[in-house]
Amino acid sequence: MSRLRRIVLVRHGETVGNSSERFHGSSDVALSDAGRAQMSEAAFALRTEAFDLVVASPLQRSWTSASIVSAGAPVRLDARLREVHFGRWEGMTLEEIQTSDPVLCADWQSQAPGFEYPSGERRADFRARVEAGLDAILESGASAALLVVHKGVIRVIVEKLTGEVLAKGEPPLGGHIGLSRNTDGTWFRGRHSSNPPALDEQAA
Repeated sequence: MSRLRRIVLVRHGETVGNSSERFHGSSDVALSDAGRAQMSEAAFALRTEAFDLVVASPLQRSWTSASIVSAGAPVRLDARLREVHFGRWEGMTLEEIQTSDPVLCADWQSQAPGFEYPSGERRADFRARVEAGLDAILESGASAALLVVHKGVIRVIVEKLTGEVLAKGEPPLGGHIGLSRNTDGTWFRGRHSSNPPALDEQAA
């Protein structure tokens, strides 16, 4: 069984291309000054956590954020943890997408069965590559991992490990989610589960 007991997932900060408004996906945009400040806040919030593995995607908004949050610790880059490619919607705002592709945008927003990003990465392929990256982390031998990645990647990982579907918009830029593993191998969000105290102590 994997030695990994704790994963903290941090979403990168704001970018020069306004990640709070635009769907950059696999486009490589740099972290903005506001984003660096968000990452400094995340680093402070996680200052009591100890990690023996730090992972980011090769996109600069991810690895730059990771270098700030990890306080200079080595960062492993894994291309499988890139954000999904939005196809012709790359770099657009929601309003621009609604104007250019109103029918497809409505399908996307309503989570219609069979929806795919136009000329983009198939969602099943995206999920499969992220899960492959997660498997590598689980098998790394680390006991606590810090992943500074992208919103879509975080959502896939949380759902895969816990079965929980995060609320729309979660996590925000600079936000983080902690996951812990029970002794039976199941994962839960946070540090305290419904297990008896003795099991929680073993999982901490």
